[in-house]
Amino acid sequence: MMTRRTFIGTSAAALAASAFAQEAPKKQRRIKKAVNLSMAQIKDASVADQFKAIKDAGFDGVELNRPDALPMDELVKARDQSGLAIAGIICSTHWGKPLSHNDPAIREQGMRGLKLALQEAHELGCERMLLVPGVVNKETSYADAYSRSLAAIKEAVPFAEKARCKIAIENVWNQFLLSPLEAARFVDEIGSPWVGWHFDIGNVINYGWPEQWVRILGKRILNLHIKEFSRKQRDEQGLWKGFSVELGEGDVGWPDVMKALDEIGYEGFGIAEVPGGDAKRLKFLSERMDQLFSS
Repeated sequence: MMTRRTFIGTSAAALAASAFAQEAPKKQRRIKKAVNLSMAQIKDASVADQFKAIKDAGFDGVELNRPDALPMDELVKARDQSGLAIAGIICSTHWGKPLSHNDPAIREQGMRGLKLALQEAHELGCERMLLVPGVVNKETSYADAYSRSLAAIKEAVPFAEKARCKIAIENVWNQFLLSPLEAARFVDEIGSPWVGWHFDIGNVINYGWPEQWVRILGKRILNLHIKEFSRKQRDEQGLWKGFSVELGEGDVGWPDVMKALDEIGYEGFGIAEVPGGDAKRLKFLSERMDQLFSS
């Protein structure tokens, strides 16, 4: 589990902060900023209050998990009042009920969740839905995960088109689609303009370089997740501790990633997926993302 690290507190961190403050922005890019709604951790806040806090911090959009217990009418009202775009929907059933599961009944439940998430995305005016396509483990082989998830997503394409919401497949630690060449091939085998990729920048640092993924996936990239990873933290404290560094303090190499995104003409959302917090924390993340995006 990721833990928040205090940015100002050591001399090294202070120097890093000073460097960020003194460096003039190099480029103004048309990448819009967003956070997941759960990152707005405002005490006793309503949904509308959370949206307002995100907007006030300088973000352009918000990411939601659907299906979810939050009433749709509250979300629509908060969206309209705040002026935030719904930057993305995360299909909330894809881990527990993966499209690759050995049990056909569970795969069907996963498909129902996917279709419902698409329907709700349409109601919210969202054009991108994040989907974990499948999970490989001891029980589910790589080959079976590939064929099952490919068939399921092809089946879902007409529903995506009807919802006017694209399915964006994410690279996660699911032991599946582990290289950018395979990821691009998978999307191309589906063969639909309604399916692309949700590229999580931090997730590939453990086994690759994000700028290489960006160049290979190219226009297939529909949304970005923004987070950091430190190989040093991983090596010294354990695999998952690699995520416990602040944005800009790990091994992403943001100037290289930004250059690659320029090359493919990316102008979508960059959605932070890091520890959230109060209004001050949200403002910090917004400003830090501005610095990274202009690097």
